Amino acid sequence: MTEIVCIADLHEHLVDIPACDVLLIAGDVSFAVKGDLRAKHAFLVGPFREWLERVPADEVVLVAGNHDQSIEAWGLPDGLRCHYLQDDGVELCGLRFWGTPWQPWFLDWAFNAPPRNGEAFLASKFDLIPEDTDVVVGHGPPRGFGDAAIRPGGHEHVGSIAMAEALERVRPRLMVCGHIHSAYGAYRLGDTDVVNASLVDDQYRPVNEVRKIEL
Repeated sequence: MTEIVCIADLHEHLVDIPACDVLLIAGDVSFAVKGDLRAKHAFLVGPFREWLERVPADEVVLVAGNHDQSIEAWGLPDGLRCHYLQDDGVELCGLRFWGTPWQPWFLDWAFNAPPRNGEAFLASKFDLIPEDTDVVVGHGPPRGFGDAAIRPGGHEHVGSIAMAEALERVRPRLMVCGHIHSAYGAYRLGDTDVVNASLVDDQYRPVNEVRKIEL
């Protein structure tokens, strides 16, 4: 049995993490709308690095999100205690993990699909997920699962169709995402448990519990 802690959308809130085998961070470590890249980088090499060193997890897996503009521009700083996955995989504790940061177009931020033919672009990324993958870690949710954004007229599903189709193809045991803060919670897509592990609400307040799962 592997104890997995899931979190997304930290937005620089470095909360306490329970002891676990693997900590999964599903993007948006940074905060600020089109913020200064140097400030984001300084956070990663300073407070975030120190936090990673003290979290009680044997292994840490990280993907980036749309706020992580310095990572898109310059890559993840060297020496951070984590496995950074950008359309790549790693095997840990007998489980195969795959990480991908991409989501549908959103205000020209980081790791966005293009505004035209965006789902075709996303499909080209998600087609890379191997069929023996146990856990997919992505910033953006699949369409219809953990993706209900609050709009003036109600809720709107804004997740990726391509991600939903990839999960139906691969059938991993777990998919962890974030991005849509209001859709925090657990869902089921076929054989896959989908967890939107967003830490914050739509006002960027850290109100949600860190989620722990056993596989």
